[in-house]
Amino acid sequence: MIPGLMQTTPLMISGILTYAAQAHGAREIVSRLIDEPLHRYDYAGLAGRAAQAAHALRRLGIKAGDRVTSLAWNTHRHLELFYAAPGIGAVLHTANPRLFDEQIVYTINHAESGVLFFERNFQALVERIAPQLTTVKTFVMLSDAERTVPGAVGAISYETLIEGEPDVIAWPSFDENAGAFLCYTSGTTGDPKGVLYSHRAVVLHAMAGGLNSAFGFTPFDVVMPCSSLYHATAWGLPFSAPICGAKLVLPADKMDGASLHQLIEGEGVTFTGGVPTIWTMYLDWLDKNDRRPDSLKKVVIGGSAVPRAMAETFKRRYGVQTLQIWGMTETCPIGVVATPTPALAALGEEAMDEAIWTRQGRLQFGIELKVETEDGQAAPWDGETSGALLVRGPWVVKRYFRKDADAAREDGFFDTGDIATLDANGFMRITDRQKDVIKSGGEWISSIDLENVAVGCPGVKIAAVIGVPHPKWEERPLLVIETHEGAEVTKAAVLDYLTPRIVKWWTPDDVVFATVPLTATGKIDKKVLRQAWKDHLIG
Repeated sequence: MIPGLMQTTPLMISGILTYAAQAHGAREIVSRLIDEPLHRYDYAGLAGRAAQAAHALRRLGIKAGDRVTSLAWNTHRHLELFYAAPGIGAVLHTANPRLFDEQIVYTINHAESGVLFFERNFQALVERIAPQLTTVKTFVMLSDAERTVPGAVGAISYETLIEGEPDVIAWPSFDENAGAFLCYTSGTTGDPKGVLYSHRAVVLHAMAGGLNSAFGFTPFDVVMPCSSLYHATAWGLPFSAPICGAKLVLPADKMDGASLHQLIEGEGVTFTGGVPTIWTMYLDWLDKNDRRPDSLKKVVIGGSAVPRAMAETFKRRYGVQTLQIWGMTETCPIGVVATPTPALAALGEEAMDEAIWTRQGRLQFGIELKVETEDGQAAPWDGETSGALLVRGPWVVKRYFRKDADAAREDGFFDTGDIATLDANGFMRITDRQKDVIKSGGEWISSIDLENVAVGCPGVKIAAVIGVPHPKWEERPLLVIETHEGAEVTKAAVLDYLTPRIVKWWTPDDVVFATVPLTATGKIDKKVLRQAWKDHLIG
């Protein structure tokens, strides 16, 4: 081997901010806040305030390798921490406020954070858990001085904290493999597990996210992340957008239809993304209020499979392209994105839509995919043979934070826990989670496919399918329906809708109507459903 003779400048998150401020410093960033007026500035302003926050962190005694925690929504102050903490070599732990109290406490203590930044509307939560936080010394409310209430934790105002600090900084250069963000899994089985993203992983992930095979950003785009900043860094959008020079719109915690539409319409949003439940509510609001998202061009949906009816409504009624995305906390999180290709376009628009809407996405540069059958062999890329989905790449977890054993196998592949197929065009389709697939009389039933059909039934808001014990068939599918407010949906209407759309033996043994529980990341919590309905078919 002969070594290359190119420079070895490390990939740093601070480099993204420096570039954005220099290349398109006047491109706007718009942020909603909890109880303050809409905030507007630009990438140059972000760079200045991130520098102030970095100086303030150092004044609080935060050093390279130290952890700080945020309990925050999608706001400009939270975004500033995304650059300030990693920029000085510290690690930002983005705590998930939708976890149970004990899980939030566990993640903060496990991270050993010294500072906790939190939103005003989390004050009661923070005061409730503060006595259990063993390492936090300083509490900072992400608010201005006027609205900051010290409360039981003696919180100081974020604006007061950074006021007077220099708005320039010489960002340090260090090993690009240093930790930058600590994101915890939702803890649906056991304690949440920490995934420590490196600078290198975040930068490579952000560069890949902006490619045409993925999100395809241009400087003319207006990007509104409705995926939470605390969940896998909002799919890397806070980094892909500034690399590409796109305008950023941050919706805080206002995810209702009216609030989202106000920003889409008022700020000219062209691209947005989030979990399906957000878009179910938004489409319902558009329909009831006879409104259109005229500026919107793309909606990327992840967290769970995109219902076909949702994709069809966005395209046919509003001219909006719907892209599925699959990923997980352990993949930073982009794994695949369902973008079109010439090979699919040659089949015609209807066939292309079918391929895109029924698959989670296609192979992206930087991620290796492998489907492994039960005998340990690689499955053929035929779109039919299913098996365990394995992933490998520069932004895939190797080991969980503060765990000795590798999460990945010796060959570097990480077992995602999903069952999937791969086809000749490089498209991956999730057929189920390994723990959610239904085995009935020796045959497999995909809960995901059943849910995608059922949610298209008029009046259905969320459809969840679980396997429950059956005295004859081992397991049979049970369909749990949550309806839209005011909608009247019957079991007979649901079964009539399903009959021509599924094979007969997939027909659920029963349809029940109840509120469908969601996990902290907006996914259907099937663990809770299985426990609640475990005796339904045999009781």
